Amino acid sequence: MVLGEAVTLLLAVCLSGLAIHWEWKWWHQRRKLPPGPTPLQYPIYFLHPWKTGLLKPLMKIKEKYGPVFTVYMGFRRVVVLCGYDVVKEALVDHAEEFSDRAKMAIVDRLFTGYGVFTANGERWKKLRRFSSEILRNFGVGGSSIEERIQEEAQYLVEEMRKTKGSPFDPTLPIYYAVSNVICAIAFGNRFEYEDKKFLNLMGIINNLFLEISTHWSLLYEICPRILQFLPGPHKRMPRIYKTLHEFILERVRMNQQSLDPSCPRDYIDSFLSRMEQEKQNPLSEFNTANLVDSVTQLFGAGTETTSSTLRYGFLLLVKYPEVQGKVQEEIDRVVGQNRSPAMHHRGQMPYTNAVINEVTRFANILPVGIPHALTCDVHFRGYFLPKGTDICAALGTVLQDPKYFKDPENFSPGHFLDEEGRFKKNNAFLPFSAGKRVCLGKSLALMELFLILTTVLQRFTLKSLKPPQEIDLTPKMNGFGIIPPSYEICACPREEELQDAA
Repeated sequence: MVLGEAVTLLLAVCLSGLAIHWEWKWWHQRRKLPPGPTPLQYPIYFLHPWKTGLLKPLMKIKEKYGPVFTVYMGFRRVVVLCGYDVVKEALVDHAEEFSDRAKMAIVDRLFTGYGVFTANGERWKKLRRFSSEILRNFGVGGSSIEERIQEEAQYLVEEMRKTKGSPFDPTLPIYYAVSNVICAIAFGNRFEYEDKKFLNLMGIINNLFLEISTHWSLLYEICPRILQFLPGPHKRMPRIYKTLHEFILERVRMNQQSLDPSCPRDYIDSFLSRMEQEKQNPLSEFNTANLVDSVTQLFGAGTETTSSTLRYGFLLLVKYPEVQGKVQEEIDRVVGQNRSPAMHHRGQMPYTNAVINEVTRFANILPVGIPHALTCDVHFRGYFLPKGTDICAALGTVLQDPKYFKDPENFSPGHFLDEEGRFKKNNAFLPFSAGKRVCLGKSLALMELFLILTTVLQRFTLKSLKPPQEIDLTPKMNGFGIIPPSYEICACPREEELQDAA
């Protein structure tokens, strides 16, 4: 029986490979698609993708075929864009044409086209416009959300103070602090770090991102038609999502029972009020499915990416203690010890700004970005790209573009400083993508990174048990997303250091 299943699977893989190869030949004979390897050549480039993720194999293909090339993810034809100039030309100069969201097999199993991040067409435009407005109404980019983040940063400081300078893993405290900011927007309240429901919610979201970053997710994306019928780790993700879906659906029911449309308390209230306004419209996009999936996606995008970037930031600061020291000097000079860091301090802190941007660039949490799709036929850089073609704007190739970053593979705050030490913007700093699909929470994420990092370094010096040269920055997982390595640090209170210095 087992032998028969193995033979069947091998036969299916071979037939699929031949079918993909024939489709490749058909399209390239009849269309002016960008060049690229045939499906039968893929093993040359993807021999060790489990260690390197997708970015390095794509970089190898770029070396041979140029910054615009075609690959196949199973039966899906994907045009890959590499480097800042090409990505900017597509996502910004041709923003409308490149504005659809491509289907991802692993994601479509969960959301089926609902939610602000995965929707397309009029549904996406309405949800995007509504969500942008609601985020602004609840203070994103303004003083009210700044106060929320400052408050949460102090809770994080107190959590770190409890360690009394002993080694600890910062993963969960960072995760809780970042997620509570999203909770304030979505649910109208924060949770205590010991709250069992909150801990359960954090575990679910963390597990979802872990699953999407595994090698099984990459494999499922390549051959979903085969793997959907086979057992394996790829089956876990829908079960995890179901628990999260039920949690958020319960919060929606709670809000419905005490809803006051004239005074919305959070994102859910605002969405429910809009649902009430459009209840007579059978084609309305404001329904429970879009509400639950939009909140889920806000949580996933807003929690995991920012917390992972901060975790990389803490690790980089202990690996490069001289960088940490310079940031602390700037904090002491501009902010001092008697007030909390605030956004109006940022303009006076060029080195800290440079470090935060460089941490975000180096962490490169979504190295291949989230795929786009074409809304219409496009002639792009001499090639014909038909409507519906999947587009991979490889953000990692932008963040490591040697034309814009002198030493792209190494951590260097100088990438964002001019010769006189002033903060220097870099056009290729696109960790949040660009164009019409630019991350909704970009301003929120940058505010969190600045306020949390400066608040922690105002109170603590972060140290490692290992010598800096022995600290390994290799990701724990490297798939569609990058998971920072596990590590322990010591948070040594600065009060004693400052007293001794005085």
